[in-house]
Amino acid sequence: MSTTPSKDIDTFDNPYPSRNYWINIDSPEFTCLCPKTGQPDFATIQISYIPDEKCIELKSLKLYLWSYREEGAFHEAVTNKILDDIVRVSQPREIKVTGSFLARGGITTSVVVTWNKNEK
Repeated sequence: MSTTPSKDIDTFDNPYPSRNYWINIDSPEFTCLCPKTGQPDFATIQISYIPDEKCIELKSLKLYLWSYREEGAFHEAVTNKILDDIVRVSQPREIKVTGSFLARGGITTSVVVTWNKNEK
């Protein structure tokens, strides 16, 4: 597998598809660029989901998150895009993505987005 940033997220078969269980992923080294200033924004991205048929493969997720390092993105947009891309490839039963962005000018931002397969 490559170590180059990528927009692809790989999955694997859920070993317990008949059971509801949460998978919690923390990525404390997320960075993107402020679309207004071009300065880096630093965040922790937390992903919590109940898988259905597929689970997220972690190395591909790391490379996917890494792909934002050179992209300008508002906090709200990037957090929602991460959720959308994970839902598109894995169709979890339920998911919550939180982007906790570090202080810039004395203000921190936390963006929380959710999706539930049964509440489309």
